[in-house]
Amino acid sequence: MTAILRNEASRLLRGSLVLTGVFTLLAAMYYPIFPGFAADAEELEAAFPPELMDFFGIEALDTIEGFIAAEMYSFFWVLLIGIYFAYISAGTIAGDVERRKMDLTLSNPVSRESVLVQKVLALGVPLIVLNIGVIVINVVGSRLIDEPLSLTPLLMVHLLSIPYLLVCAGIGLVMSVVMDRARSAQGIALILVFTLWLIDSASRLDADYEWIGYLTPSRYYDETAILVREEFAYFDAAVLTAGFLVLLLLSTALFLRRDI
Repeated sequence: MTAILRNEASRLLRGSLVLTGVFTLLAAMYYPIFPGFAADAEELEAAFPPELMDFFGIEALDTIEGFIAAEMYSFFWVLLIGIYFAYISAGTIAGDVERRKMDLTLSNPVSRESVLVQKVLALGVPLIVLNIGVIVINVVGSRLIDEPLSLTPLLMVHLLSIPYLLVCAGIGLVMSVVMDRARSAQGIALILVFTLWLIDSASRLDADYEWIGYLTPSRYYDETAILVREEFAYFDAAVLTAGFLVLLLLSTALFLRRDI
């Protein structure tokens, strides 16, 4: 039975296309200003406190890779897209329960595990649409200003972001199976992802507290290291993948025990 998967996938397609459009607008805004920005990048970097640069993980702003990592990925991709995945996954189960739709779904010959798995698989739509769309946008945008991005690190910054985004989705999924109201689940998931990102960024400012960052998912995805230094942390991606599987198993166990 794949009706749930098809229905959820079609529902998520529109939002994915809208977000891809948002990144198109960002590219149209940022790429044209890079040539002029690069000439003054050293002075601009010197004007900002080092703590602020460390907080956002910014470096090499005079290169197209460092500029795009700072302007498009460090905030919009890592934080806002992470929040988006937590938000949409938090509404999957809780939303159906709140609208009494889950009762009707489970009255059919379908297991709770199947319902949960199909809803998780539907997240593949925004994963695929957003990643492919933003890759194309950045390839085209960088070539239009004659500053082509290196293709391998660009592909890897997206490939290695998938485990991170899935962990964000897993956080939302746990909230979705324990909360009765979609808005509550989505609000808590949003706050959790933002708080974890904030803890990671703040912990980089003090060596005594840097270890706290290793308890956050964003510590295991460094977009600047991938784009600027071409460092591909496969082990960190494996850690995030394991974290997502743990959250998925926890969500399944809680959903099976839940009284609908």
